[in-house]
Amino acid sequence: MNKYGLLSALMVLISATVFLILRGPNADLSLAITILGILSVLGIVFAVISKKWLSGIIGLLTNGAVLIFAFFLLLAKGIGG
Repeated sequence: MNKYGLLSALMVLISATVFLILRGPNADLSLAITILGILSVLGIVFAVISKKWLSGIIGLLTNGAVLIFAFFLLLAKGIGG
C-alpha cells in the first residue's frame, strides 16, 4: 500500500471514530452526516489517486460503504422530521 491507500484507509477509521463520538440521543445528525460525507468522499478520492489496485478497490469499497451509511442517515433524518 502506498501513502494514498493508507490515507484512504485512515479516512474509514476516522469516520468510524467520529460516528462513535457523535452518537447519542441528543446528537447533531446534520453535523454527523456532513462529516461522514466529506471524509468518505476524501477517502474515495485518495483511493482513486492510489496507483495500487488492491488499495484502490479496498478504499473504494470501504469508503463507499461509509457514504451509503451517511446517505441512509440523511434519509432517516428526512423521514423522521
